[in-house]
Amino acid sequence: MLKIYTKVGDHGKTKQVTGKMVPKYDLQIEALGSLDELDSWLGYVVSVLSPKSRQLAPGIQTVQRNLYELQADITVKRHHNITFDDTKKLEAEIDEIMAKLPAIKAFILPGGNQAGAALQYARSLARRAERMVIELNDKQQPLNDEIFEYLNRLSDYLFALARYANYLEGYEEIKSKQ
Repeated sequence: MLKIYTKVGDHGKTKQVTGKMVPKYDLQIEALGSLDELDSWLGYVVSVLSPKSRQLAPGIQTVQRNLYELQADITVKRHHNITFDDTKKLEAEIDEIMAKLPAIKAFILPGGNQAGAALQYARSLARRAERMVIELNDKQQPLNDEIFEYLNRLSDYLFALARYANYLEGYEEIKSKQ
């Protein structure tokens, strides 16, 4: 039987890819944890897609794969797989989705059907991960601009997907101000 526990982190430290031991609250570990949380939540989102919104699964799973690459870009020197092209693909998908939706003229409350609400939560997790990655860059570890652009656009993409999931289910969005 393969054991999945290493006991390396039993005393509040964890080992980076380089072998260096750092506290579990190290900025790199915090940023990676935020990205992992987002990636895990997106797995949950895929699990709650209804037959009407199941078509969103491949796009979400592409994002999940990109988040793995992005984490590797942060942890492994000379690993540089997230590019401006990945951001451009997100932009194209955002534009395609938004063209299918009625325009909104006011802020809307996050929520909707189960998938729409879960995607709104994913959007907020993406924003937090973006803040953590920026803090890592500013205080400890310079990162590539491609990472920042991708994360910034990712929350927009998740917002568009949330609206689209709600639209596919016939859910009418609620304005934030009555």
